[in-house]
Amino acid sequence: MTSSSSVSGPATPAAEVPKGSQDKFLRRVTWIATLGGLLFGFDTGVINGALPFMEEDLGLTPFTEGLVASSLVFGAAFGAVTGGRLADRYGRKRMIIVLAMIFLVGTLGASFAPNVVIMVASRLVLGLAVGGASVMVPIYLAELSPAARRGQMVTRNELMIVTGQLIAFTTNAVLGNTFGESDGVWRWMLVIATIPAIGLWIGMNFVPESPRWLASTGNFGATLSVLQQIREREAARQEFEEVQRLAVEDYKAKMGTFKDLSEPWLKRVFVVGLGLAVIQQITGVNSIMYYGTQILTDAGFGAQAALTANIANGVISVAATFLGIWLLGRVGRRPMLMVGQIGTTTALAAIGLFSLILPEGTARGFVILAFTVTFLAFQQGAISPVTWLMLSEIFPLKIRGMGMGISVFVLWMVNFAVSFSFPILVSAISISNTFFVFVVLGLGAILFAYKFIPETRGKSLEELEQEFKGQVRT
Repeated sequence: MTSSSSVSGPATPAAEVPKGSQDKFLRRVTWIATLGGLLFGFDTGVINGALPFMEEDLGLTPFTEGLVASSLVFGAAFGAVTGGRLADRYGRKRMIIVLAMIFLVGTLGASFAPNVVIMVASRLVLGLAVGGASVMVPIYLAELSPAARRGQMVTRNELMIVTGQLIAFTTNAVLGNTFGESDGVWRWMLVIATIPAIGLWIGMNFVPESPRWLASTGNFGATLSVLQQIREREAARQEFEEVQRLAVEDYKAKMGTFKDLSEPWLKRVFVVGLGLAVIQQITGVNSIMYYGTQILTDAGFGAQAALTANIANGVISVAATFLGIWLLGRVGRRPMLMVGQIGTTTALAAIGLFSLILPEGTARGFVILAFTVTFLAFQQGAISPVTWLMLSEIFPLKIRGMGMGISVFVLWMVNFAVSFSFPILVSAISISNTFFVFVVLGLGAILFAYKFIPETRGKSLEELEQEFKGQVRT
């Protein structure tokens, strides 16, 4: 084990942060890092309104439309699984800087794409960045945050994701309603993402590396320096001693492999992680986030009215996420997840039912819109923040990047299956029956959450590791 600073790159000296300003510095670091979440949200949400304008320019068929929408998600699965490993090897900060450049390249490629092939390839590249960000940013935030505030800090990334989606929906509506008759208006919708990508690249050059990753490399001097920037002196010392002790224990196995699953407690953690990933996506949330405009059009809204009405989905997502962050500081993760799953399943049943019994028209459009925003209130206010938070905290240090990477890979692949198959299912069995399929899957998700999901609130990452070990022994 080495203690040279070259292992992890330079650390900002603690003296550069005035005494008493640790909280302010930590907030600034959080907002910079979560620009990755903003890009995640924008790039997944912008396709919702851009697709209708691409159809003529790129000659999209129903198949290629699904391919354009889901190619980003497919790339995100591989970005997640490789991003976790790269973050373990090269550091959280360094890899987020690389992601910012990939975001920029992918955005420019999609914005100037002359045909479907270039568009799909560019969105695959964007997907690598989105998937990497979905792993690295929550891990980075979890490893910087104190236990008492970890829920609020990590779920701030979820807030930025839904904010990015709201920005996408809003700019889509403004551009679509104002310049909808102009050729290539969808290109302007996409290119806006270059702004936060540049901001992320610049900002990450002025934040510290994760103290826990530094400890995993044996760079304890830099570990203490970073902790002193983001904690009061005594809290920094106590946390440093705990982090150092576990880092020494885990050093030989810090780059975890599948062989580690021979340990029963790690196998249990992986089951929980994979389960969280699956049940977050089988609600069908991304059928609404990617195809919301088309769903509202089919329900009875006109094309431009659907673009505007879709903003409601973004607004309720942001409002619900604010509420979810507030609740995470006051109630447990497990009950929030259970309530969220029950709420989304009920809303999906209502969407399916009213799509079946109401005649097409404006009235049905408003009823469907009401239940989609109800669905999103439960999804974004409970399920999504709890999922991303728990995935960032349940895995032990030695396999945190790998464990979260594999879990998020599964999450994105389920997302891909939903987003690619949704228009096909709607065409084959109708929109109401498609939502009834999600209802059945939701019932399974409720049962899984009830049986397997533990409570993690108010415990340090190291305490959670010890608790998982103890549960298996007993």
